[in-house]
Amino acid sequence: MSTRINTAVWIEKEKRWRILVQKDGKRRPFYSSMPSRKGQQEANAKADAWLDSDIVGKDKVVDLFALFVEHKKIKTHEQWRNDESIGRVWILPAIGHKKISKVTEGDIQDIIDKAFESKALSKKYLTCIRGSLNSFLKYCRKHKKTALRPEEIEIPAKAKTKKKKILHPEHIVTLLFSNKTTYRHKEIIDPLVNAYRFQVLSGLRPGEILGLEWDDVCGDLVKVSRAINVHKRVSDGKNENAIRSFWLSETAKEVLKNQRQKGLDDTRIFGDDLLEQTYRKRWYCYCDHNNIPRITPYEMRHSFVSINKQMPEAELKLLVGHAKDMDTTGVYSHEMNGDLKRIAIKVESAIQDIIESVNRESTARIVEAKTS
Repeated sequence: MSTRINTAVWIEKEKRWRILVQKDGKRRPFYSSMPSRKGQQEANAKADAWLDSDIVGKDKVVDLFALFVEHKKIKTHEQWRNDESIGRVWILPAIGHKKISKVTEGDIQDIIDKAFESKALSKKYLTCIRGSLNSFLKYCRKHKKTALRPEEIEIPAKAKTKKKKILHPEHIVTLLFSNKTTYRHKEIIDPLVNAYRFQVLSGLRPGEILGLEWDDVCGDLVKVSRAINVHKRVSDGKNENAIRSFWLSETAKEVLKNQRQKGLDDTRIFGDDLLEQTYRKRWYCYCDHNNIPRITPYEMRHSFVSINKQMPEAELKLLVGHAKDMDTTGVYSHEMNGDLKRIAIKVESAIQDIIESVNRESTARIVEAKTS
């Protein structure tokens, strides 16, 4: 085992800590971009981990990746599927034949670059590839198969962020007042219209809409405690913030009242047999019938956030179940007595403002047409 005799130093030009250490005739730099002394400690810790490691890197990437996926199956609900897919399509074709000890930071960067150059993938998906690579290498480090810690894997600057679409005010009003759709070339009342409305009024994820049960509704309070994914699996949500409660706005209460009056003998509010694929397909049919530009069911959640964009970020994150560092900045405060009621009043006010605004515009167009 080698012993470190130096310490990381701050490189002002590079704005990071750097330490250079040597083991078995091989020299390696380690870095940290944290400006405080914690950054120096982090760089030193990376160097120490490498010096102290007893790496056995004879295994091929393809074999280690299979073990990694099996590990993710145990550790996560469905994330392993994303890692398995990324590995099969991007990682293994590039470095699967290599011994893990021969994989370099350049190999990792080449995978990202090739993915962008060949498919012009979005910035988000390229970030997912990088995340899977980092997660795989972390697994390998834990099992002393490699010491590789990619420091500066970059997403190509030309990679674009996919723009999210939302429902505009006139489309939200249409959704709240039209219950018709097309089914097998006939106009019918959409049996899922209350689900669409409730999602826009609550900001729930599609899987949370599917998993919502009548027992989750206690008076005006709704508890979100489960989600059903595209694979029909029930989980406790996307992340630790997903389990939450919210107070119903007046319009949302009316939607649930209408759904209850249907008298369906189901445990789940919008149907025990409703699948996400069916929900998406029927939503698209509703959009086409009512001249609403198609957005995904998940973008209905973005519509809710857009409707309530004037709400303080801490309240909005409390409502939609975001982590404190997701999409917004600042400190995530704990729920206090009365917070949920006040938030529901703000949501209702935003919805009513949209309805009144669209009605005023419609009235103005009618008056203008009569006088011209």
